[in-house]
Parts: sequence; structure tokens; C-alpha cells
Amino acid sequence: MAHKILLLLVGIYIHGMAWSQVVISGRMTDQKNKPLAGASILLKDTYDGTTTDSSGYYSFSTYETGAHILVASLSGYNTFSKGIQIGKEPIKLDISVKELITELKAVVITAGAFEASDQKKTTVLTSLDIVTTAGANADVVGALKTLPGTQQVGESEGLFVRGGTATESKIYIDGTLVNNFFFSSLPGIATRGRFNPFLFRGTIFSSGGYSALYGQALSSALILESKDLPDRTEADLSLSALGIGGGIQKLGKDKKSAWGFSYNYTNLALAFALIKQRQDFFTTPEYHQGDANFRFRTKSGGFIKYYGYASWNRTGFRFADLDSLGVKNAFGIENLNTYQNINWRENLGRRWKSYLAFSFSTNKDDINNDLQDGDNKSLSGNLPSWLSGKQYAVVTKSRYAQGRWVLEKRFSGLNSLRIGADHFYSREQTRFTAFTGQQFTEVFQDNLSALFAETDFYITNQMAVRLGSRLEYSQLMKRWNIAPRASLAYKFPDNGQASFAYGLFYQNPESRYLPTVNPDLGFARAAHYILQYQKISNQRTFRAELFYKDYDRLFKTATGQNGRQLVAGNNGYGYAKGLEIFWRDKKTIKNLDYWVSYSYLDTRRDFLNYPGSIRPPFASSHTASLVLKKFVLPWKTGFNASYTYASGRPYYDLAFDGSQNGFVIRDQGRTIDFNSLSFSLNYLPNLGKQNKKTFLVWVLSVNNVLGQNQVFGYNYSFNGSRKEPILPPSRRFVFIGCFFSFGVDRTQDAINNNL
Repeated sequence: MAHKILLLLVGIYIHGMAWSQVVISGRMTDQKNKPLAGASILLKDTYDGTTTDSSGYYSFSTYETGAHILVASLSGYNTFSKGIQIGKEPIKLDISVKELITELKAVVITAGAFEASDQKKTTVLTSLDIVTTAGANADVVGALKTLPGTQQVGESEGLFVRGGTATESKIYIDGTLVNNFFFSSLPGIATRGRFNPFLFRGTIFSSGGYSALYGQALSSALILESKDLPDRTEADLSLSALGIGGGIQKLGKDKKSAWGFSYNYTNLALAFALIKQRQDFFTTPEYHQGDANFRFRTKSGGFIKYYGYASWNRTGFRFADLDSLGVKNAFGIENLNTYQNINWRENLGRRWKSYLAFSFSTNKDDINNDLQDGDNKSLSGNLPSWLSGKQYAVVTKSRYAQGRWVLEKRFSGLNSLRIGADHFYSREQTRFTAFTGQQFTEVFQDNLSALFAETDFYITNQMAVRLGSRLEYSQLMKRWNIAPRASLAYKFPDNGQASFAYGLFYQNPESRYLPTVNPDLGFARAAHYILQYQKISNQRTFRAELFYKDYDRLFKTATGQNGRQLVAGNNGYGYAKGLEIFWRDKKTIKNLDYWVSYSYLDTRRDFLNYPGSIRPPFASSHTASLVLKKFVLPWKTGFNASYTYASGRPYYDLAFDGSQNGFVIRDQGRTIDFNSLSFSLNYLPNLGKQNKKTFLVWVLSVNNVLGQNQVFGYNYSFNGSRKEPILPPSRRFVFIGCFFSFGVDRTQDAINNNL
């Protein structure tokens, strides 16, 4: 009897326990109603809980009663918590959570921009890519010309993008404008950029639709970010047939500061003696370049960087004068250039950051043009009046300064807000000395101020919006402009993404057309529309882009004294539209890295002295590049090749006829197609040796290996009776040099970036 009573009591106890349990159940999904498996569901501060199954369902029982907090969590999603009241009845609670927005998963707003960073795996071009691209000659812009959107212009320096002139593309270092990024212009010869590509750790090449943080460029922006601290103390030395150079970067013992400097001397006399030049150089190009820097971390985690650069160079050459048989133009130029940039970024707390930057640069060109006879003797004093205007001297002096302040606020996820201001000061003075000795001096000065704001808003990891605007005021023109910008990006499940960008872009006229300002003159304007699809993995990059640019209020010129072109108004217009494709692959063929780019461009414009809407002479309809890189480890050698093609460009002989339009087309045509095969070789003899302290790289490069004919346009005599093709200085160019580094072995970098 006792045992029956015991069993009865146990049964009653168990039944009571079961009765007192409460079941909590439901389903957990994301905002698209997709089930989330493996999520943790629990009552806070208890041991009661469970995980969701493959369909997102959960269910568990608890003896707890009263007020509690139910918490649901899953990696990659926002944590869910809700207060519940536990009584005697079951609780059913469905949970919906939002995916966390992270850099790893989030879509990237890229319409119009190629972003390359030495610290990211999904890069397009790194510093090492630039110096190992055959035909680029270690020039930043030379390498960028293998990307879609750029033009193969060989008779003038600059970056010509999507139907725009070189002056419509601007280049920035650490957020500040570089006004003389290229060496000074030479008649019919393209000059290279001044700066070493290894100075930069990041590159953003925006061929359109760029950020509201930058302005005064109708076509594109090249944004370069300099390196912070070196990995360790290092020194380098270079020797070649062209010159000698060296430098040092010293890292502080606390690894929080560094300083460095470098110097390079270049003289092309030996190269020109071995490689015949079309021009008759009486002063071979000679360059002295030096730079210095210091960098350090602040106590609060900020960073301060200073970079200073100075160069002096000169050159002089003779070329035939088209207006008089047997007469030569003897052109000479001497240039002195400086550039300084200091910037300070600092964390202000509460996810605020400050960026303060200042730059100052100067440039002086001393130019002389002398007319000489067949014996290279000056014809000064024996010139007819119609020819004497070519005997002149010009000295230009310019000063530029920019101050910039940007505040950035990071919100939840990747959402951010950037606000800031720019102020640009420019002063250019030109002193022209005629053959009679009479001098004319012109001074151009402007202060341009800007305010800007931009926000990145991530709706989900798959969708993001960027909205911004820029407000500018030019003291010279006494005009305002407001430039809205907008971008939208969506990421597909296969990691491909589509982007759309729109923006208005404004620009002042070039100073060479502005001795005085028309009171009705305003900014030139372009509207950009860009649609892009891209898919990037660690080994492959595909990108396709459609674009349309609508030009409005372009500057038109009229003929002033001495035949000079002066800005007459803003009634010019034009358009540019096209398709661009880029493919880079490091996977398909073992140990081979290659990329292919193609651009189709349809563009016309009426500006400057054009008699109407015509295709500009700097724009090809079709441009394509193939770049190959292969490192053969047993041979310790990297082999690089590139092939570039561009369809023929139009050329015109524009003549002044005194009519209302001013100019007519007296002759026109199309150049032959541009073709160039280039090759370079890098040999690393120290590779594989242990305990190395000195590292050596031998370099051999040959541009236009096949010696293919290249014509960039035509020059005409004053009356149009003679024309001469504009040709490169030589059919081929060969470079041989060796580079030593002390303290840091860069050979492994070369291998890692070419396998």
C-alpha cells in the first residue's frame, strides 16, 4: 500500500511539473522572410533556450514565470531582444532581424571608378603593377592608359578621358590638387608625370561620376593616397644609362614615426646618342629631382604626413618651320617646380574623424623660341614681319595653394556622413617678350571656395546609396554653382553588382585664355550618367560600363591681338557616349596575370575655335589594350608585355576667315591607326639567397618593339600649303637599369604580385 501511495505522489508531482512548464516557440527570418538556421534563442539570465532548425523554427520549454527578456542572435545579423510576460499559456513569437552591414559583405559604390589599393585583394592596379606594365615606363598615367576610358594621345601630356581634354582631368595627392603633375609641355612631345608610383599606397581613377569631395573637373579625377609608415628602415640606389638616384626611409625605434628623402639625376644624352631622335636636340633633357618627408602618429591615434618635392629641368631642340623653307625653330625651356603637402587626420571620438590638409606649389617656365638658318645661326633682325612673331621669349610664374577640412561621422554599420570645405588660391603671371624687345605682362588670379557634403547609406548589404552635393564660388567670375551627385549600387547573390551614378560637374576656363574676364562668363558644365556591372574575386575582375556625358556652356574663343585665342563666351556644347569593358585574370592560365580593356567612344563638341560640332582630334572611336605579366621562378625573371591599339583620330586645319564663326575647316582627315607592342624584363639575381642585406633588380624595357608607324596628327603652315605629321621622337625607346635596395627585400613582393 505504501508503494502505491508513493507512485501516486510521484505521478502527481510529475504532472504538476509538466503543467507548470510554458512552451515558447516561433520562427526566425531575415527582412526578406528567408529562414535563418542555427540562431541562438534564449531567455536572458537563464539556462533556458534552443537554436533554430534548417527552416528557422524554434521551440523550448521553461519553468520561469513573470517578466523576462527573449534574446535571439546569429553571426552577421543584428541581435534581437524583446520583453515577454511568462504565465500559464504558451507563447508564440516570430522574429525578424536585419542583416549586419559589414565591409566583407557589403556592396561597394564603384560606378565610374577604378579603385586600387596595396592593402586590398580586389585591386585593379597596385604600385608594382604600374612599374611592371610594359610601355608605361614606371609612369602612373602611362599605366592608367591601359584601362578603359583613356585615350592614346602621344603629342601632349595629360590624361584624356571619355572625350575630354587633358585639362578636364584633375589629379589629387592626399586630397589636395596637384596643378603641375606633369613636366612642362614641349611642342609635339608628351611629357611624363613627376611623381614616383611607389610613393602611393592607393589609387582611385574615376573616369566619371566621382565624389562630391572633388570638383573643377568636367571629365575625371585621379585620386592618389600616399603611404603612411614604412615596414622598416630601408634605402635604395638606382643606376641606369639615363642617370642615378637614391634615397632612404628611416623608421623610428617606436615604429610611430618616420622620415626620408631621395634624389634623382637624369640625363638623356647617352640614350639619344644611341637612339636616333627626330628632333635635333641642342640641349638634351636634363633633370634634378628631390623630395623629403616626415610622418608620425599622434598620441590620440591620429596621423600627420608631410611631403615636399622640388625639380629643375631643361631641354632644347630644333624642328623645321613650316612657313619658310630652310628655317628652323630652336625651342628651349627651363623649368623649376615645387610642391608641398601636409595633412593631419585625427579621431575626435564618438566615431567622428577630422581631416585637415594644406598644399602649396610653384612653377616657373622660362621659354625661348629662336628662328635659325640651315647652319643653326639665329636669324634675329633679318626676319620678314609675317615671320617675326615666332621669335619670342616667355616667362611664366605660378603659385597655387589649397586648404581643405573634412569631417566624417560613422554611424551604425557602414553608414557615414562627410562634410567639408575647400579653398583654392591661384596666381599666374606671364611675361611675353616680342622680337622687337617689347614686353607684355599679364596676371591671372582667382580665389575659389567650396562647401561639400556627402553621405553613404546602406539599406542592406546588397543595396547602398550615395548622395552628395558641392557648392562653389569663383571670385574671378563672381559666380556660384551647385553640383548634385548621386550613386546607387546593388549586389547580386553571385557577388556581381550593378551601379548607377549621376552628377553635375563644373569647371573654370583655362587661365591661358583669360587676360580679361567677360562679365557674362560662367562655369562650363557637364552632366554624367553611368551604368556599370562588375564582378570581382581574388583572381578575376570583370567590369562593363555604359556612359553618357552632356556638355553645356563650354568655352568658345575669339582671335585677339597677336592672333591669341581669348575666351569669348559660354555658348559651346557637346556630348560623349560609349561602352567600356575590362577583364583581369590571374587564374585561368597558371602563373600568368593578364588584363584586357576595350573602349568605344562616340563624341562631338563645339568649343574653343571649332567652327561647329565636330569630333575632337584627341578622341579615337576604338581603343584596346592587352597586358601580360608572367614570373618564371626558376629563372628569377619576370616577363611583361603590352599591346595597345587605337583607331585613327581626326585632324583638322582650322583657318581664320574673318566671318562671324571666325574659323573654317580648310583641310581634314584621319590618322593611321595606332599600334604599339612593348616588352619589359625584370631579373632578380638575389632571389632565394639566405641572409640577404642587399637586393638587386635588373630591368630591360623596350617600347614599340616592332617599330610600327605612329602618327598623332598634323601641323600646318599658316597658309595651309604645307603639312607635316606629328610623330613620336623615336620609333623605339630602350631602357636598361639596375635598382639596389638595402634593408627591405622587395623581390618577394615582385613574385607575389605576378603569380
